[in-house]
Amino acid sequence: MLDLAAFQGKRVLVTGHTGFKGSWLCRILLLAGCEVTGFALEAPTDPSLFALAGLSDSIRDILGDVRDLDALKNAFQEAKPDYVLHLAAQPIVRESYEKPVETFETNVMGTVNVLECVRQTSTVRSFLNVTTDKVYLNREWPWGYREEEMLDGYDPYSNSKSCSELVTHSYVRSFFGGEDAPAVSTARAGNVIGGGDFARDRIIPDAVRAVTSGKVIPVRNPYSVRPYQHVLEPLFAYLTIVQMQEKDRSLAGWYNVGPEDASCVTTGELMDLFVHAWGDGARWEARGEEHAVHEANFLRLDCAKIRSALGWRPVWTIARAIEETAQWTRTWHTGGNIAQEMDREILRYREDAERAGLQVGK
Repeated sequence: MLDLAAFQGKRVLVTGHTGFKGSWLCRILLLAGCEVTGFALEAPTDPSLFALAGLSDSIRDILGDVRDLDALKNAFQEAKPDYVLHLAAQPIVRESYEKPVETFETNVMGTVNVLECVRQTSTVRSFLNVTTDKVYLNREWPWGYREEEMLDGYDPYSNSKSCSELVTHSYVRSFFGGEDAPAVSTARAGNVIGGGDFARDRIIPDAVRAVTSGKVIPVRNPYSVRPYQHVLEPLFAYLTIVQMQEKDRSLAGWYNVGPEDASCVTTGELMDLFVHAWGDGARWEARGEEHAVHEANFLRLDCAKIRSALGWRPVWTIARAIEETAQWTRTWHTGGNIAQEMDREILRYREDAERAGLQVGK
């Protein structure tokens, strides 16, 4: 069970903090009373959640590239972190086809560099490498992939994340076996949705751009099935892993993080929920692409391991996730206070998690 009160005063380093998930994670950590250091390139989108929430004023904000080992070492020396969460990545499947070399350099050698810094920093007690649900060799099975399934992502993004997993496994076996070594895990989550994601070629950002400009939402693959989940779900799972593996090193390992089966919906069903939550005449239409790049049709995770070992399970349904996303988007679209909206959303999630017996602490 996650005890957020125990994060008070912890020094936490987050790579990729200027991204969508990184920005939400920094806000959670700040509310928990952590001393947060971020290391990342400038925010990858304009607008960006990181800027809208004013996060650079509240954390140690270090701009740098995870491919630059020396810069990364300096950040670790400055932060002296207790916990490290590695989120920095080139995260877009379609962009990985356009920039495969950059994708592999960032996602593989970036992971090597972060692990090397963890190895050489005596303060680190717990490390989590965030990868993706796309690390598995996708056989289009109708059942969920388990952690022992073969790692062999198809496209450059997915495959580079498979390699990032293998790099982590090697470092664990080679360098982190001692009692004084940090506990190390990876977390395989993906298809997160939520307010503040402005990336291109993602379904919810594409939907938001369409409805806020009065256009029909274009959907490339309305029948593809994905394990969609609200962004707060995996982030609180990450914190659970980081905290519990520090207390009990036997809990360190490789974890799937995904929704209940009922939230593994088709993209078309996801859009039905979105247009209902948005209202105002929003609608979507299937719009295939000629010569489109390969994308899996069916993906589902088996999350029995994290539920059994750590007691984590999802809190919000996919319908609730869409409602929260729509509410955040309206706040942004009408010029509301983004930091306050994030805090309110995090509080609602925590209250629901506490009622479900999944968290303690304030």
